[in-house]
Amino acid sequence: MSRPATTLASTGESAREYGRDGLFGLLTPQGNPTAEPEMRILLPPRTSMLCARLTSASGELKQRLADYLERLSDLVDQFGDVAFEAVGFACTGSSYGVSAEEERRRLSEIGMRKGYPLLSAAGAVEEALRALGIGAIALVSPYPSWLTDVCRAHWERRGVSVTSILELPPAAPQHPIYAHTTAEVIEAVNGFDPRGAEAILLTGTGMPSLRAIESLEPARQMPVLSSNLCLAWALVRIAGCPARPGSESRLYGGWAQRLAGS
Repeated sequence: MSRPATTLASTGESAREYGRDGLFGLLTPQGNPTAEPEMRILLPPRTSMLCARLTSASGELKQRLADYLERLSDLVDQFGDVAFEAVGFACTGSSYGVSAEEERRRLSEIGMRKGYPLLSAAGAVEEALRALGIGAIALVSPYPSWLTDVCRAHWERRGVSVTSILELPPAAPQHPIYAHTTAEVIEAVNGFDPRGAEAILLTGTGMPSLRAIESLEPARQMPVLSSNLCLAWALVRIAGCPARPGSESRLYGGWAQRLAGS
């Protein structure tokens, strides 16, 4: 369902002023400070991204996650008639509470109406695990315990073995998920026993992950994945851009220089 960039008949170049190799939409939770900057680093230079916020009036995290998925069709409409290659739903927590079939149905219905595919971050992680042949993961979670439990159940329903879980302590009372730092993540994971896992998954789109991946993957000698890394990889593949392994990641590299300059 991907939509190629409109081309100029005389030159064959994209008619877009920006994003000539791909134009993507991103929907991210209202308080998330990480997904947008990480996606801008991960997406190739000749692509472009437009962002909108997932919003909910609820003060409870569990209800907000449900609201984001329930209201997703209306939230996508914030983009109007923009012709994207694809839109990324950058909220893994909203995916944990529904079956794979239900999520696919909802995303497909919206995609058919809009004319481009919608990809969830959780779906992109699942696709990346399949591509790497990974059936067992160690989970690094910034979530409260109840959401970590739901996350684990989500992956086990999909046939992925969760060998061990590292729950990071709340980083700050006001922003227990979003206030984590790269240094905290690296220090915690360096002392973590993955117990036979084939990869480490830094779950959630709000915890900083890119510098951690650069540091941890060679040190732990196994793939280190994050929700944002997998979502960018999946979006880039839809647009037909190269999504090759690199020194930064066995899944998807080529972004180290952009990260260094950020």
